[in-house]
Amino acid sequence: MTTIGLLHERSSSAVQTGTRSTVRKAMLLCGAASSLLYIATDIIGGLQYTGYSFASQAISELNAVGSPAAAVVSPLYAVYGVLVLAFGLAVFREADGRNRSLKATGSLLSAYGAVGIVAALVEFTGSAFFKMHQRGTATISADAPHIVLTAVLVILLLAMFVSGSFALDKRFRVYSYATLATVILFAGLTAMYAPQLAAGQPTPGLGILERINVYAAVIWPGVLAIALLRPRSPEAEARLQ
Repeated sequence: MTTIGLLHERSSSAVQTGTRSTVRKAMLLCGAASSLLYIATDIIGGLQYTGYSFASQAISELNAVGSPAAAVVSPLYAVYGVLVLAFGLAVFREADGRNRSLKATGSLLSAYGAVGIVAALVEFTGSAFFKMHQRGTATISADAPHIVLTAVLVILLLAMFVSGSFALDKRFRVYSYATLATVILFAGLTAMYAPQLAAGQPTPGLGILERINVYAAVIWPGVLAIALLRPRSPEAEARLQ
């Protein structure tokens, strides 16, 4: 009976370990899924918007007040927020109290996802508070809530790249710094179009510059997810502690 009991305990322990491993992988994969979903949402939304130009129009215009693509992209953005939040929690757990940089990165990812979810929930109530207006229909001050929301998300992203740069190996650090530099540079270039956008004037090149900026940012969690899912050598594991 004792032997049978021990075998049963070992079997139960193995099942629990396997379940935890599966949940861990699924939550980490949410990071890669979020990157793919955001890009897919941008493409799908643009195709739903007749006359939309990926080269000269902003991504936010897909979800602007009165946009014909809003009904499609809004739910997908909400799912994106959920995926990022799940990934952030997974990264936080991955740190296991040892890697402070990874723990901070998980916290920032979770906050970034949570802010996106809150904005989506506000929108689902029928409020357009955080939406931008279509170009030429409002002033920059009317889009202040959207601008503030974007600024908060950008700050969280920049902090995430910095903390994440110290979480893994040297290659990921270089990649994180390159992402940080890309986002800052192209965010600045994109911001220069704000007056023309508010005035309803043409903005040639805006879509390209913004997509370089945004795609670089949303791809980063996917790369982090892949890095965490890869088997690590004892030396690499030691560096995480």
